[in-house]
Amino acid sequence: MKKIVALLLTLIISVGSLVGCSSKSSEDKKTVKLGVTGEEHEIWDLVKEKLAKEDINLEIISFSDYIKPNIALDEGEIDINAFQHQAYLDNFNKERKLKLVSIGDTVFAPMAIYPGKLKSLEKLNQGSKIAIPNDATNLGRALILLQSAGLIKLKDDVGLLPTLKDIVDNPKKLEIIELTATQIPRSLQDVDVAVINSGVAVNVKLSPTKDALFIEDSNLETSKPYINLVATKEENRDNEVYKKVVKAYQSEDVKKAINKLYKGESIPAF
Repeated sequence: MKKIVALLLTLIISVGSLVGCSSKSSEDKKTVKLGVTGEEHEIWDLVKEKLAKEDINLEIISFSDYIKPNIALDEGEIDINAFQHQAYLDNFNKERKLKLVSIGDTVFAPMAIYPGKLKSLEKLNQGSKIAIPNDATNLGRALILLQSAGLIKLKDDVGLLPTLKDIVDNPKKLEIIELTATQIPRSLQDVDVAVINSGVAVNVKLSPTKDALFIEDSNLETSKPYINLVATKEENRDNEVYKKVVKAYQSEDVKKAINKLYKGESIPAF
């Protein structure tokens, strides 16, 4: 009987130790909730695999617009997000009185003009319709792009946030229609051409390098505010786990994967 009792005690202690180890392992594994837009996140899936080796579980949460990822971040529903550029973040913080900050660059995703009813910019007529994003930063960026394409002229020194009121010359009297960025691809049959963000375009299988009629130049100084980034709350700026997420993204193998997958549609900015 003594031997049986001793054996049972040994088994109980062994099982307890295993449970303890299991709990410790679970506690040691950090979960970071990342907000992105759209359903395609192949590059972040690669980053997720890399982080798993460091006991970091990257939970990727998709949003359907450009508003919710920042609201969710501010309210603590997610820890970081990666969908926006600096100009958008600055304006969002100003409008909503938030304190979200960048903790690292990701890619430059060029905005471009895509065909709708018309297949070239030369075919634009008097009163042709052009759809552009309606949020302040992307609207301003779109107008700057239209100016670069020679379609309109803006006031001098207008900065990053021009509006339709800042157009001083519109030779063809183009009708510029403001729409929610993610809705523009569905409206291509109703307009002559459209300005679409790269991420939105890629999500609907449009290629900025193959399908666009005119594309943003990533080498211009004016393009720097539009480099995409990883954001978090200001109080978490120095969070070591979040820094590891950025480091895992800003690696040579991820850079190669971006170049292979997007072929110039998104350009690594690190």
